[in-house]
Amino acid sequence: MNKKAEAFEGYLKEKDIKVFEMEELEGDSQHTAVFRSHITVEGQQLPTIVITDDSIFTMVRVQIAPKALSEENQLELLKLVNEESASYKPFKLYLNKEGDLILDVCMTIEGELNGDNLYSMFAIIIDYLNTNYRKFMKCIWKGE
Repeated sequence: MNKKAEAFEGYLKEKDIKVFEMEELEGDSQHTAVFRSHITVEGQQLPTIVITDDSIFTMVRVQIAPKALSEENQLELLKLVNEESASYKPFKLYLNKEGDLILDVCMTIEGELNGDNLYSMFAIIIDYLNTNYRKFMKCIWKGE
C-alpha cells in the first residue's frame, strides 16, 4: 500500500469514518489504492472515489450523472460543463467516453497526507453540488 493510502486509512480509523471501502490495484507500479464511497445530493447517492498512489497527485472523483450526454442535450451540456470548469478553480468537470458527467479534483500532496485537508475538500465538493446539481440535471433531462 502507498504511504498516502496508509495515512488516509489511518485518518479514517482515527476519526471513526466508516463510509469508505479501500481496494489496492494489484500489479500496479504506482501502488494505486482506491477508496470508494458516495456523496448524497438531492437524495441521490453519487459514486465517489479517492485515488492515491506513489506520485504527488491524489484524485477525488465524483460521478455526478451516468450516461448524461445525449444527442439532444449535447451542445447545451458541453457548454455548461465548459463554463463551470472555466469558472470554478478547485476542480474540473468533464464527460467521459461513456457520456457520464464527472467532477475531478486533483490535489498535489508531497510527503505525508493530511487527512483533514483531504477531507475538507469534500465539504467544498458537497457545497458546490448542493448549489449546482439541479442545474446539471435540468440540462441533462432536457434532452430526454
